[in-house]
Amino acid sequence: MKTVLILNGPNLNLLGTREPQVYGSQTLADVQTLCDSACDANGFDLDFRQSNHEGELVEWIHEAGRMQTAGTLAGVILNAGAYTHTSAALHDAIKGTGVKLIELHISNVFAREAFRHHSYISPVAKAVMCGFGVNGYALAIAAMAAMQDQP
Repeated sequence: MKTVLILNGPNLNLLGTREPQVYGSQTLADVQTLCDSACDANGFDLDFRQSNHEGELVEWIHEAGRMQTAGTLAGVILNAGAYTHTSAALHDAIKGTGVKLIELHISNVFAREAFRHHSYISPVAKAVMCGFGVNGYALAIAAMAAMQDQP
């Protein structure tokens, strides 16, 4: 069984208390439970991680590239948080590893501040999802299942 690696960036550990009017009241633990169920339903193992540190996210993408090469990874779902709008390093890691990746955002970033309208991740992502709330994670897992036969 292949693994879906879900990476969560800075401040996502604050889900449930940070701006609930934007992000909702569910915690990151609730999101992980949702992802466990979605992975079970789609025939995947789940590896769920969160870091506030850009370098750690880069290292995990490198690890994902090795897993993909070994044939054990279905793909990565990345909610890079604010690093989406600032990190050429994440862009380069995704591009350099060639990992199959879905960029995910809980909120509709295009309905928010102008600085959130630009993504360094989108040009190297297989797909982009935003605005579905935390249910976007389950949708992204289903989308990853549907993309398994695509290069």
